[in-house]
Amino acid sequence: MPDDVAVTFIAPRYLAGGGDPAWVTVPLHRACGWSHGHDPLMPRVTLSSPDQQALLRLDPDPDEPWWTLQHASVGEQPAWSARFGARTPVEIIAGLTDALTNPMVTAEPAADPYEPLRQAGWVQARDHDGLMSPDAIAHVEHFTDGASDCWFARTAVSEDPEGLVWQAYLSGNTPAHLITGFTSALADQTPLPRNPFQRQFPPYGRRHTRASTTQLPSTDVALALSNRVKGLASRQAHNPAPAAQPPHTPQPRHSR
Repeated sequence: MPDDVAVTFIAPRYLAGGGDPAWVTVPLHRACGWSHGHDPLMPRVTLSSPDQQALLRLDPDPDEPWWTLQHASVGEQPAWSARFGARTPVEIIAGLTDALTNPMVTAEPAADPYEPLRQAGWVQARDHDGLMSPDAIAHVEHFTDGASDCWFARTAVSEDPEGLVWQAYLSGNTPAHLITGFTSALADQTPLPRNPFQRQFPPYGRRHTRASTTQLPSTDVALALSNRVKGLASRQAHNPAPAAQPPHTPQPRHSR
């Protein structure tokens, strides 16, 4: 293994490409106790939370969102779901999954998912009620129309169909602090690291990015995911989630 490896840092981060799915899936499994199904003949990953209330599915379908997260209803919280396109940067998806699995964070119904975007300089969109990034490439909107209620994010370098980079959908029942986790990761102005030899972004969009390639110690690159797992595992160890309860089995009734 060489002492140094090339890493390209790309900004804005919503144009960095999908990245390595392990950034999301490995910490969920190793740090947060999510179990996984495995079929070596199928190119998909499914992970379920310890309480069996959440299911993450990664399915490389060219005609559908690659990432789907579904959560069952819990008490007064209705069921909710989120979907992300293939080129959604995994670090942005992790903003939601990290918030979901954080035992130290409680739901804040009054949280405003738009606030991290405003703090990052996003402005009122020209053609809808949401906010858009300063370069007008990324858009976020809370769409409500009659019975429809959802959060919608879209990144596109042109209005043509081929200009669409990725889009995400979060149902209106998604807890606000989880949506805020997503928008905080989206608004973060820190460039994202990518392998310069793996072109994950279409050439027609590269003129909208700022890329800088540097040499980093190979050990630092190799340990990035491991360090992330350790950090999340420490978070879980200090505030363990309650164990899943076995399903209730009714006792047989005895007739007189």
